[in-house]
Amino acid sequence: MSKISSAAFADTKPHYDILDGLRGVAAIMVVWFHLFEAYATSHLDQRINHGYLAVDFFFILSGFVIGYAYDDRWKKKMSVKDFLKRRLIRLHPMVVMGAVIGAVMFYFQGCSVWDVSAVSLSMLLTATLLNALLIPATPGSEIRGLGEMYPLNGPSWSLFFEYIGNVLYALFIRKLPTRALSVLVLLAGCGLAAFAVWGPLGDICVGFAMDGDNMLGGSLRLLFAFSAGLLLSRVFKPVQIRGAFWICALAIVTLLSVPRIGGSEHLWMNGLYDTLCAVVLFPLLVCLGASGKTTDRVTTRVCKFLGDISYPLYMVHYPFIYLYYAWVKNENLTFTESLPGALALVAGSVILAYLCLKLYDEPVRRFLTDRFLRREK
Repeated sequence: MSKISSAAFADTKPHYDILDGLRGVAAIMVVWFHLFEAYATSHLDQRINHGYLAVDFFFILSGFVIGYAYDDRWKKKMSVKDFLKRRLIRLHPMVVMGAVIGAVMFYFQGCSVWDVSAVSLSMLLTATLLNALLIPATPGSEIRGLGEMYPLNGPSWSLFFEYIGNVLYALFIRKLPTRALSVLVLLAGCGLAAFAVWGPLGDICVGFAMDGDNMLGGSLRLLFAFSAGLLLSRVFKPVQIRGAFWICALAIVTLLSVPRIGGSEHLWMNGLYDTLCAVVLFPLLVCLGASGKTTDRVTTRVCKFLGDISYPLYMVHYPFIYLYYAWVKNENLTFTESLPGALALVAGSVILAYLCLKLYDEPVRRFLTDRFLRREK
């Protein structure tokens, strides 16, 4: 999930601290959403039911921050190659880390749903290399048997689409005048709404597998949200709002926690809710978050910490979700019985994310920046 800090790009522009904090809030909600997968039979009965919509929020943030940080750099003759190098340096170290953690944890995740003992070491190493290079696996060829693009670290699928968005921005979307960009956003929004309301699933929890519905739905999610974020960066005008971080954070937690609407008989109702969130409310929350200022020390520190850990947390937590899932299934645990383990997973994932950030991600990015972008300094 586009979990991008503009600090990596903007040299003199003001920094949107509140947007960083909101990204962290959404990342924590993703962890809880994934935890409850262990008790759900489908998306119909999963608690923290709409946590998958955090990805759409991430994509909007990504488009907004990239437009804010980069649009004027093209006028200074920044090349497509330099832009893509910057994006790779910002995003890919944690892609690799997520793949490595997923590989290390793999043989501890055995349960009735997937048989890890049937996977040879050579198959695991191949899957690790593919995940680290962000090369997706096709259904039937991946080692866990769930059809995921990235069976060692499922959330990597959103980085697959994030990279597509970055390439489209560099080659095409950034060149569109604002009016044409508005038309693109409108058309993509209509396509996403049609998929959500009249599609086969009644939701937009798609994009994680290389099949028809996932690729269509994932592409629509990326195309609308990323383009909408870019459009907002061009037309955004701040409004006065007090307590923006806390208001928007509460809204995100609430929207992502809403139970499934309409059940299996009225799929369109939940699709309509997904459309309302992704197309209307999330862009509004980004505008409100960008309008606000952190005026007290506590809020400033909270936003900074949440922003710092948001992307690493998103990229390192899921191998432990596989482990938690296997533990719950193997021991036939209720949520109450496994609650201590769930709390430990959330806290441990946050700590691991912070350690990865400070001991791996930031040093690696500094090294790569010095090595490959030195001429721009």
